Amino acid sequence: MRSKGKGFLASRKAVTLTLIATAAMALGYSAPAQAAPVVTISFSQWWEPELPTGALQALINTFQTQNPTIKVKLVSGPYSATKSQTIAGAATGTMSDVVGLDGAWVSDLVNQGALANLDNSLARVKFPVAQLAGKIKIHNSTYMIPVVNYIYPLFTNDDLLAKAGVTSAPTNRTQFAAAAKAISGLGGNVKGWVIPLSQTNPNGIQNDIMSLVWASGGSMLKGGKPNLTNNAAVKSVVTYVKSLWDAGSITPGAFTLSEPDKVTEFTNGRAGMMIDSLSHITQIKAADPALHFSIHALPVADGYTGKGGIPYASWGIGIAKTSKYPAQAAKLVAYLMSAAVNTKLSDLGHAFPGNTTSVPTWVTTDPMFKTAFTIYQSGYPANEFTGLPKADDLMLKFDTPFQSYLSGQITVDQLLATAQKSWLADF
Repeated sequence: MRSKGKGFLASRKAVTLTLIATAAMALGYSAPAQAAPVVTISFSQWWEPELPTGALQALINTFQTQNPTIKVKLVSGPYSATKSQTIAGAATGTMSDVVGLDGAWVSDLVNQGALANLDNSLARVKFPVAQLAGKIKIHNSTYMIPVVNYIYPLFTNDDLLAKAGVTSAPTNRTQFAAAAKAISGLGGNVKGWVIPLSQTNPNGIQNDIMSLVWASGGSMLKGGKPNLTNNAAVKSVVTYVKSLWDAGSITPGAFTLSEPDKVTEFTNGRAGMMIDSLSHITQIKAADPALHFSIHALPVADGYTGKGGIPYASWGIGIAKTSKYPAQAAKLVAYLMSAAVNTKLSDLGHAFPGNTTSVPTWVTTDPMFKTAFTIYQSGYPANEFTGLPKADDLMLKFDTPFQSYLSGQITVDQLLATAQKSWLADF
């Protein structure tokens, strides 16, 4: 009689296992589901250094608890470093999955194909877009959402004003020039006004120069196109700044100063006045708790009584088109824009929320914040660089001849004609 070989035994074993599996299924047993894989997304921004220590990480920790399959790596740095990193990442396809954005960068990044369409991203996570206070659109598609918005008021060092005999903060250009001159007369290395005109990061043209145009209801555009020549509002501002420059009322070295340098000059008591973001209030108080400073509306043209534009900037957010995890990135954006989290961010950063249903409490906690809200209500948000093509390039193309004008190398008409010609080339 032939013995039964290994093949027969293997066959019987397979049949037995099949019967066992069938019986288990009949009894309602199933193998445990395999856990979803954990993915890590990166989030680059300049927000963390400007918020109270650990505040942004705490919000991210909560997000990770609510979404255990998503880890978030914060990539934090100063504004200028974040800008450089984002631009370089766009060119090489290595941007963070979620990116903090300035509205001035958006047009260029979209033209490079670096940003994802947020209309699609938010639809994917069913976010109620009607709650958004604003969206930055290019070609009728959304590429940036303002998370929180900051106005740029006038900051004054009240101790320096008092020492200089200035009894109240200036409200018009004549008073501002007089205050700047009086503070500069204190001697030493103290000057009345600090402006950053670095060509590496030329946003001083937006925040410190054109802001004075908007404050008096003026515009640098006409019909969406550059309008610098034969523009009385722009010409009056640049000639006004030149008069303060010639009077020695502006901090030396302005041509190489950037926005962080401006804040340092003010915080260290070397500048009596600056136009700056509300986001830096926490930073200033932390750097010098004894500094007595206050905020005010920007000085306007003498005799101007109408509503003025209030310069503002947003902490915007977007998603890299090259992200390997667009669904997870969209969840993070939706989380930051949700009413409760957006309220928390607004309170932490002393900003105005990007979600219309958010109700921040910070404006009731400090007289300075109440003043900020009053300034915000008194006019209208104005930043004509937001969404323009090559916005940073436009600032640079104004900054370069503006420095020549301040140095006395060209006339004001040559400045405006040069800038107008170069701006038109970008349109």
